Amino acid sequence: MSSLWSLIRRDLLLAYRRRGEVGNALIFFGLVVLLFPIGIGASETLLAQIAPGLIWIAALLATLMSLDSLFKEDYQDGTLEQWTLSPHSLVAFVWARLISHWLITALPLVAVAPVLALTLNLPADAIGVLLLSLLLGTPVLMFVGAIGVALTTGLQKSSLLLPLLVLPFYIPVLIFGASAVEVSASGWSAAGQLYILAGLFVLGLTLAPFAVASALKVSVSQ
Repeated sequence: MSSLWSLIRRDLLLAYRRRGEVGNALIFFGLVVLLFPIGIGASETLLAQIAPGLIWIAALLATLMSLDSLFKEDYQDGTLEQWTLSPHSLVAFVWARLISHWLITALPLVAVAPVLALTLNLPADAIGVLLLSLLLGTPVLMFVGAIGVALTTGLQKSSLLLPLLVLPFYIPVLIFGASAVEVSASGWSAAGQLYILAGLFVLGLTLAPFAVASALKVSVSQ
């Protein structure tokens, strides 16, 4: 457990020293949400209708953009190979990397999402559901994306292959996440959609680290 938190602290410290690079996903998320209404010139009513889907699509794309660097440096400097050969658990290393990556890239998106939602005229009653859906959904996006990254680590032009691998698995998360916010904005209960997101979250939390660790072993051995 102590080694896990040491790895997380190390990743957070490195991210703090490279604040410019880390903020790219957040800047991309904000630009997509803010520039889209300017491009279509939508009314306030239309903006409120498209806000759930727009915010979720922007969060999905920002998460996907940040995944390329998840294990890239560790593969290039030999850290992955050392962890694979060492007696230390590779699953613990994956856990630490996933937790720190979510804290660095996804948590800021969740934090600014309510502000951006208000600019899109999303009803205030739906803000809480938006936050909860993102808190449940963005880790699932991270888990699925990490499996794709682990499978393509070491391949040339892996950034082009990664979206083809993970986007089909992102669609259910996108549907239920946006639907939860949409039905909440319409005055209905979003419990069903949130339960499904919670189930996907628990499933990913349970299985994804082991799948990522296995995929990394295959990638390193090639």
